[in-house]
Amino acid sequence: MKKIFVLSAIALASFTTQADVRINGFANLIGGITTSDKSLYGYDDKISFSEESLFAIQVSGDINNKMTATAQLVARGQNDYDPDFEWAYMTYKATDNLSVSVGRLRLPLFNYSASKDVGYSYHWLNTPRSVYDVPFNNLDGIRFDYSNYTGDWEYNLSVSSGAFTGPAFGTEIKGDNVVLLSAEASYEWFKIRGVAGSAKTSLDMASSTSGSLIEATQGLALVNAFGFSNLVDSLQWNDDTGEFYGLSLQVDKFDWFISAEMTQIDVAESFIAKTDAYYVTAGLRIGAWTPSVTYEKSKSEFQDKFQPQIQQMLSTQFSAGQVAAFAATPIGSLVDMGVQAQTQGAFTLTTLPVTQSSPIITSAMNDFIVQGLLNSTVSENSVLSASLRYDYDTNIALKFDVTKYTNDLSNSDVTLVRFGVNYVF
Repeated sequence: MKKIFVLSAIALASFTTQADVRINGFANLIGGITTSDKSLYGYDDKISFSEESLFAIQVSGDINNKMTATAQLVARGQNDYDPDFEWAYMTYKATDNLSVSVGRLRLPLFNYSASKDVGYSYHWLNTPRSVYDVPFNNLDGIRFDYSNYTGDWEYNLSVSSGAFTGPAFGTEIKGDNVVLLSAEASYEWFKIRGVAGSAKTSLDMASSTSGSLIEATQGLALVNAFGFSNLVDSLQWNDDTGEFYGLSLQVDKFDWFISAEMTQIDVAESFIAKTDAYYVTAGLRIGAWTPSVTYEKSKSEFQDKFQPQIQQMLSTQFSAGQVAAFAATPIGSLVDMGVQAQTQGAFTLTTLPVTQSSPIITSAMNDFIVQGLLNSTVSENSVLSASLRYDYDTNIALKFDVTKYTNDLSNSDVTLVRFGVNYVF
């Protein structure tokens, strides 16, 4: 796959001698501040312009009458504006209806996937994070696109395959054997879109900078040391099948619009919780002004996974040596203190009969480590935003947004105020 990317980049560097070059660009200058000392989307109570701002250049050209090459260089404020080739691919137009693209390209996951970074193309300051904030937007691979008409309907079909990498949980997630199918149909002011995909995914937990995953990795090492490798293998995110599903509906009557998009992400064979997310947005177009409101919801529920392996662990009886080894660990020390408190100092883990100490130890492993990891990705959040867009001039839009984010599990919230300029050239 890296060879494909290199070949695409070489073609992009050399086609200037063979064809006219088209250069386009876009930029988002976005500032934001929270109304309290809480943080949201990287913003806090000090105004910042780096979290969502970016500048991008797209270069494309015809290699011949059938082939084009495209590259997109993006400099993001959150990365100190270090430029990165996020797209670099070649497209072969096989027929008037079918095209094939190879290289690093955008996965057609969402309604606004192709223009996700182009703030000028939509009414928000940025796409709804509850749905769009995934670590696998780009693909190193191949994509087939087919478009046609039937009656008054226009439809587009897409098949993508390849591999991806992206940041997640303070480390890197990798996906191989990606297969993604998407279909879209539109009729005048109505559009419907569906997508389904899967990949073999892995998360490098050992390299994570996330505090919860660091603790989980240490805990799993302890569980593994006591012989429960099957349970540890099940909990770890290693070469597990991940699934993605999405559906979107859009009604645009020009003077007003309403749309909704929903997704589901599941990696059933790992510790991660299944996540369901959606948003509903509606707005009006009044001359140069576009006021809108958006509601988002994201929910990752606890799933009672891997019960056979857990029950095997809970029914295990340890030897006296294993009990002593566990008592010497940090978790063992805490459990031992609990035993002494319950027995008023009469017993410790090592002085209890193994028939009594073993269930205490396995229950502690399950409660502190296994269930802790299974609960680590459980969340439920809702977001309500009010946005205003003003088309100041051709290709320039000014925007203002107030967002209230609520953690429905802790019943806490934070309000974010943002403003920005989106433009294309």
